[in-house]
Amino acid sequence: MNRMYTKYKNEILTQLRKEFELANIMEVPKLEKLSINAGIGGFRENRDAVDTFVNELTAFTGQKPFPRKARLSISSFKIRQNDVVGYAVTLRGDKMWSFLDKLINVALPRVRDFRGVNDKAFDKNGNYSLGLKEHVIFPEVNANSTKGIRSLQVTMVFNSKNIDLNKALLSKLGMPFRKK
Repeated sequence: MNRMYTKYKNEILTQLRKEFELANIMEVPKLEKLSINAGIGGFRENRDAVDTFVNELTAFTGQKPFPRKARLSISSFKIRQNDVVGYAVTLRGDKMWSFLDKLINVALPRVRDFRGVNDKAFDKNGNYSLGLKEHVIFPEVNANSTKGIRSLQVTMVFNSKNIDLNKALLSKLGMPFRKK
């Protein structure tokens, strides 16, 4: 079992239940999945750069990404319907916990001039989204051999719509929120 999941199961569940005075352990929020999305933008014509990025995305997520296709043709962006415009990965279970552990403890501290993540990035359903400007912050990516730097969006989907509970869960997992 993953060390972050073990920490969640053994420590955080009981801490959150006591802290928020929840009647049942099932009321404590649970992370259901992580969704990682990346657009390929101007690299669309450069097949070698796209293949390199897909291999790097596979390496640091632990799962092969699936292509995202354009729904509409947009002539000003030179995009036709069904052109591949990005890649996405949905992680659940052990792979999700492993990626979250790597994101919080390895990748985010490698961001230059890092002051913490925004604590207001929750949507109305209680899910948290985080944008990363460079995919080279992950240790599996060699910054010298990559063919272009891509940005990513990581969305954490919870089973609870309570933003305060979800934020407390992320804080206890070690998410470095910005100090006010």
